[in-house]
Amino acid sequence: MSKPTESELEILSILWELKEASVRQVHERLAETKETGYTTTLKMMQLMHAKGMLLRDEENRTHRYRPVVQQGETQKSLVKNLLYIAFGGSSTSLAMQALGQEKPSKEELKEIRAFLDQLEKENR
Repeated sequence: MSKPTESELEILSILWELKEASVRQVHERLAETKETGYTTTLKMMQLMHAKGMLLRDEENRTHRYRPVVQQGETQKSLVKNLLYIAFGGSSTSLAMQALGQEKPSKEELKEIRAFLDQLEKENR
């Protein structure tokens, strides 16, 4: 399966959160942050269904869509691609750039430390 485009990723993010939704529900969420037409959202979701990214329940008058692609696997693939293309395979450069974009909260820093501690234990 091909990597999702930015627009497809926006739709997938909404569906990963909601588990399943109608086009109208997805469109309303998208419209909170960007200018987009309902028919554009409908067409995108139909194309994503044709590509095998979404399942469509057609039993009711209002079709319900669910993501086929898993959030974790998609994120892993995108990060791996970004790591090699933009950062020459350097995890350090990627992490430093990501952490430097916005100031992490104390809770986020705590999670990051716990993750690094776990990685350190595994590498001993």
